[in-house]
Amino acid sequence: MITIVNSSATKELEGVLELQKQNLKKDLSPEQIKEQGFVTVSHSLDDLEKMHQHEPNIIAKDGELVIAYVLAMTEQSKNDIPRLVEMYESFYQIQYQGKPVSSFSYVVVGQVCVSQNYRGKGLFDQCYHAYKEYFKSKYDFAITEIATINLRSMNAHKRIGFEVIHTYTDGSAVEWNVVIWDWKR
Repeated sequence: MITIVNSSATKELEGVLELQKQNLKKDLSPEQIKEQGFVTVSHSLDDLEKMHQHEPNIIAKDGELVIAYVLAMTEQSKNDIPRLVEMYESFYQIQYQGKPVSSFSYVVVGQVCVSQNYRGKGLFDQCYHAYKEYFKSKYDFAITEIATINLRSMNAHKRIGFEVIHTYTDGSAVEWNVVIWDWKR
C-alpha cells in the first residue's frame, strides 16, 4: 500500500538516500538522463538530518520502502550544503513580482525524485500536492533550480504549476532554470 507522509525517522531519510543514489546524474547513461531525468546533488545522512531539523520532507512509501520524495529546505539550511549556497545568495538578485526573491517567505525544493518502477503513476503530482498542503500556510511559494537539460523534470514541474523566473549558466557551463510555484495566486 502506497502512503504519502512527512518524513519522521532516520530509516526514512536512509531510504531517501538510497533512492537518490539510483538516480544521480553522474551514474546514469546519456539515454537514461534524457528519458528518465536525474538528480544532481548527492546528500549525506547528516545533510538530510540537518535539513529535517527545520522542516520535514514529503515522502511516498510502498510499505516501508521510500519510493518518492520531495525535500524541503529553508533559509536556515542554506549553509548546510555547499553546492546550494550560491543559489540562496542569488535570491538577493533574482526578482519576482518586482522584489528580490529573498524578501519573500519561501521553501526550497531541495530535490524531488520518484523511483523508476513507480513513474507514470501520478506519484510526482501526489507528493507535490502534499508538499503544497503542508507548506502553503507558512510560505508564499516553493522555489528550486532545474538543469535545463533535465527535460522530464522541467515538463513535470511546469505541469504542476511552476514557472521559470530566471535562467543562468553556472561555472561548469550548466544552464539552470530557477522556477517558482506561487501558492498565493
